[in-house]
Amino acid sequence: EARRSSDEARDIAANTPDLAALAAAIANFDGCPLKAAGARQAVFARGAPDAAVMVIGEAPGAEEDIQGAPFVGRAGKLLDKMLAAADLEGRVFITNTVFWRPPGNRTPTLAEQQACAPFLERAIALVAPKLLLLVGGAAAKSVLGQGDGILSIRGRWFEWRSADGSIEVPALPTLHPAFLLRQPGAKKKAWEDLLTLVERLDRPERPP
Repeated sequence: EARRSSDEARDIAANTPDLAALAAAIANFDGCPLKAAGARQAVFARGAPDAAVMVIGEAPGAEEDIQGAPFVGRAGKLLDKMLAAADLEGRVFITNTVFWRPPGNRTPTLAEQQACAPFLERAIALVAPKLLLLVGGAAAKSVLGQGDGILSIRGRWFEWRSADGSIEVPALPTLHPAFLLRQPGAKKKAWEDLLTLVERLDRPERPP
């Protein structure tokens, strides 16, 4: 079932010429079980359509479900503040691994993430970011297929590849701002990760 909806999502996503068409396709897609689990609406993305950095979180929460945009609650405000402090304001595109709020804000299942993965992959292809910032363990695990905990992989570079291998983008896992709200002492680690990202982003291209 999950495989079938993922194949269907791949066909639909492949035919979207731009982000507006992709957002509409996601809203109309019935293959992710979360859509019928009490979410008000699909929550796709916000930010610059040609962003240098794509920020990928886990799932929409209550505030996101109401407003229809990702990272607009308390955690999102902290994320925006950190991005602005790192001089990334206006240079990011923000989305999640799933586009509907899981009941009770639980972590999305791998099957739910897999159903949405072709849309996320298409978003990466359309935005063509230089770098990915993966926010939280569930996002890092889903996007990178990494089994290790976020505390052991944060701040380390990985390579994300599209399903057909045609696109490769360096990806940096970091801590989720919701975690930082609960554990303010960890903010220093997340800030170090952001600085690592900016340093790589703004590094002059090496001559061939």
